[in-house]
Amino acid sequence: MSKILIRGAKVLGGEPQDVLIDGDTIAAVGTGLSAEGAEVVEADGKVLLPGLVDLHTHLREPGREDSETVLTGTRAAASGGFTAVFAMANTFPVADTAGVVEQVYRRGQQHGYCDVQPIGAVTVGLEGKKLAELGAMHESAAGVTVFSDDGKCVDDAVIMRRALEYVKAFGGVVAQHAQEPRLTEGAQMNEGVVSAELGLGGWPAVAEESIIARDVLLAEHVGSRVHICHLSTAGSVEIVRWAKSRGIDVTAEVTPHHLLLTDELVRTYNPVFKVNPPLRTEKDVMALREALADGTIDIVATDHAPHPHEDKDCEWAAAAMGMVGLETALSVVQQTMVETGLLDWAGVADRMSARPARIGGATGHGRPVSEGEPANLTLVDTAYRGDVDPAGFASRSRNTPYEGRELPGRVTHTWLRGKATLVDGKLA
Repeated sequence: MSKILIRGAKVLGGEPQDVLIDGDTIAAVGTGLSAEGAEVVEADGKVLLPGLVDLHTHLREPGREDSETVLTGTRAAASGGFTAVFAMANTFPVADTAGVVEQVYRRGQQHGYCDVQPIGAVTVGLEGKKLAELGAMHESAAGVTVFSDDGKCVDDAVIMRRALEYVKAFGGVVAQHAQEPRLTEGAQMNEGVVSAELGLGGWPAVAEESIIARDVLLAEHVGSRVHICHLSTAGSVEIVRWAKSRGIDVTAEVTPHHLLLTDELVRTYNPVFKVNPPLRTEKDVMALREALADGTIDIVATDHAPHPHEDKDCEWAAAAMGMVGLETALSVVQQTMVETGLLDWAGVADRMSARPARIGGATGHGRPVSEGEPANLTLVDTAYRGDVDPAGFASRSRNTPYEGRELPGRVTHTWLRGKATLVDGKLA
């Protein structure tokens, strides 16, 4: 079993310490550690975090391997400091059976850059009409516990209630893409001043907020767990805050791009800024940051949505919605949350590792950086500053909204159960 000595790392941003990895486990944390024959990594004051966990990733395989594959997506994840990702179900075929989720799960095991936990579809074919094989997917080798029709909303209240009742039996959670479809027909961007000036179809905040309000009440009625995907408005924050004050078992996520970017960028008509839900206003962005800081929003999730060049290199109305995010997520969180004083690095570890692992049941991830724990770790050079160059991405797709933008921080090393997946910024 190999030994690795990480020397002089700021564990969760604290005072420099040494961390000894022995095999797949953290053997010791302290100062002045040594180990005969160990590989030494000089951290030089870089921040050491538990491996990040993304509860919302699109790996596109099977069916859209032109956008991403499990291999390229998990390589992107390792580059961004992630040791586990949850793969959304909107593939071709849809991940609505035990067979498809097992295929994705085994692909992740085969490639080994991070753990891949498939998310099962709530309804057959994401059509919103009939419950998928929720029990069979849970009982499969993939052990699915999170179910979502992400990309589409489970808009039928009866279907949503039945799903919440079903997953309650085995402690599962339904992750809702909150979008009332009738209120967003023909919508192209956030409904507001900018959409009015540009003449683009508006996507009202109430389309998201009305579904969240309904679903937290359904979750309370059933006594089940509901998770809100990519929450994006100040009003949604208030609904979730109210629900939590009532003791409703609701959790919520925010994406990095909704913490940084606003609908003003749509004035460029660059489809790289087209996303679902759409970029909102500065007021919404500030509300989301505050809610992530105070715990109303539980986690950061990337909603990594790769698209081939031709799906974005076109006019706005015809362009696909979505952005890649695995390789820039931590940098955006550093800029918006750490450098603004809203979160410290321990808070980042909580929102990007511990809590998403707990919500999704990712055993062995999101654990403390302490003796006896699994060696799922990421080392971050927080002093780094550099412009984002998608040409260097590990992802198969390049649809990043940050191209040419200076962002802080760079992941230099990632370890999955003691095995290096990223070394000095390069994939192992």
